[in-house]
Amino acid sequence: MEMTIQTVRPSWTRSMTLKAWSKGDQYSLMIITAPAKDAGTVFLKRVKEIWNWVPSIERVVKLPPSMMAQSWMGTDFTNDDLVKASSRIDDYKHKISGDSILEGRKCWKIEMIPLPQAAVVWSKVNIWIDQKDFLELRMEYFDEDNKLVNILECSDIKNMGGRLMPCKMKMIPAEKKGQQTIIIYNNASFNQPIDIDFFTTQNMKKVK
Repeated sequence: MEMTIQTVRPSWTRSMTLKAWSKGDQYSLMIITAPAKDAGTVFLKRVKEIWNWVPSIERVVKLPPSMMAQSWMGTDFTNDDLVKASSRIDDYKHKISGDSILEGRKCWKIEMIPLPQAAVVWSKVNIWIDQKDFLELRMEYFDEDNKLVNILECSDIKNMGGRLMPCKMKMIPAEKKGQQTIIIYNNASFNQPIDIDFFTTQNMKKVK
């Protein structure tokens, strides 16, 4: 997948471009391709472990769980959001709490509460799932005080790489006016053969 990430603030906007690969939901690797000062920075997920290759210091760093809630590259996404370190299936209990219309599609609203043993960032997540094509169209993230922190809006639904998907994702902090981060998917392919050895700390230094 190739994508553009725009970080929007009241007085400035910054853009990054990335390439990303994944195998199921256990392995993923992404590299920043622009701007030049960040180009070559790589993030790797292997099951529950998260690694970062920083070319300027030529070091591979393992991210501790305490960093999962921190901002990813100065955006409104957390490290956990980008690498999906927590499992929506295994770490939460779910219930349908209503339905509504988003993007002209009838959606289930599903409330996700983390299990007691789950090491997750949020105290509650609401997610809206399209009832026809099962697309994720909106998410709301709440902190330990049950206060709304972030809203994720998904739009621009189209066929990309043979799969219907929202091609624009917008993360909006609930209480930070004029601030948001936008992910735009530019190109994607699915069901391509990729060896598990691609997702190694050694390959982080080589991937282009």
